[in-house]
Amino acid sequence: MAKNKRSQLHRESTFRRIWRTRQGYALLAPYFLLFFMFTVLPVIMAIALSFTSFNMLQPPQFVGWENYIRLFLENEVFMIALQNTLIFAVVTGPLSYVMCFGLAWIINEMRPKLRAVMTVIFYAPSISGNVFFIWGFFFSGDRYGLVNGFLLRWGIESDPINFFRDPDYILPLLLLVQLWLSLGVGFLAFIAGLQTVDKSMYEAAAVDGIQNRWQELWFITLPSMKPQLMFGAVMQITTSFAIAETSTALAGLPSVNYAGETIVTHMMDFGWIRFEMGFASAIATILFFMMLGTNKAVQHLLRRVGT
Repeated sequence: MAKNKRSQLHRESTFRRIWRTRQGYALLAPYFLLFFMFTVLPVIMAIALSFTSFNMLQPPQFVGWENYIRLFLENEVFMIALQNTLIFAVVTGPLSYVMCFGLAWIINEMRPKLRAVMTVIFYAPSISGNVFFIWGFFFSGDRYGLVNGFLLRWGIESDPINFFRDPDYILPLLLLVQLWLSLGVGFLAFIAGLQTVDKSMYEAAAVDGIQNRWQELWFITLPSMKPQLMFGAVMQITTSFAIAETSTALAGLPSVNYAGETIVTHMMDFGWIRFEMGFASAIATILFFMMLGTNKAVQHLLRRVGT
């Protein structure tokens, strides 16, 4: 009886608190509706469709775990795509994250005008559309490509190398291009976060015994910009797991021997070309939980910063 009464009082206090802050909820409502319609609802629908057979012409038919069994036990290309995606995530994710912060830290020490110029230079590739096609010119498969021209001129190779048609070169080159494109909004967030650190904290830290820049970085700078670090981590995780456009543009869809296949390109193959939407939804669901798990792990690591 007493427990039910406490529960009722708790509900009443919750409703009363919501009513007091109703203006805030009213302002959040448009964003919440858009977020639910275009983010939450599609995720729920994709998870539901992953248990069906759906070709967009006939109504979905429930097939249970058949798509997932087929994905892991019968689809060898998916295992190649999974391996390539994990390589992209492990290499380009942490490395580009460290690159973003390191360059932001260096640029932040420059004079304001020079800092603005350097920020534009490093950020420009990520907002320049299909600028990665310049790498197609560098590694062109004929003797007019810059790399092939150099190799032939100096006698290192006797015939041009078709880089993006050779399975031995495709994945390393895609990793290189993706690293070049990785200085995006996370890079800007780090620069903004470094600008907000209270400079008086460094003076106080010097009095307390901080002796060098590395200690300042670990005990003052990083703890002061944890929101920006978290935002940058989420963006890098999303980018490293969702690589597709660079691979399809430079290596083709599908790439030779599926050397550049990723989970997203595999999903595009079944969803946009074969119209097996149930199977494509199963691939998307696997990718979603991979990204979610990685995001939780990164949050746990970032909580230790400065401790």
